[in-house]
Amino acid sequence: QVHLVESGGGLVQPGGSLRLSCAAPELSFSTYAMSWYRQAPGKEREWVATISSPSGITTYLDSVKGRFTISRDNAKNTAYLQMSNLKPEDTAVYFCYARKRYDANLYYWGQGTQVTVSS
Repeated sequence: QVHLVESGGGLVQPGGSLRLSCAAPELSFSTYAMSWYRQAPGKEREWVATISSPSGITTYLDSVKGRFTISRDNAKNTAYLQMSNLKPEDTAVYFCYARKRYDANLYYWGQGTQVTVSS
């Protein structure tokens, strides 16, 4: 049984920062691309960022470029999303997503962590 466990969400004021973590102890972590998605109330889930492995190439949703940074530590089986200069429109449940390299049919979702940006 594979579990992705997110942490680090919370309430932050506009302009503030948070770092989300996604731990995946059961995965062959280095063989998975790791992504973050988010879902705001009443909206569909949207992709935020991806980091590949082993190259570490990163891609971002345009609206978060320059503010969010995705990273990974393969030795710790953990991915991160550093979020800075947060805006109210970043408020959402953030989900971690792992997809096996070369096998798009093998993937896992985390349970989500709430991020609320409000004064």
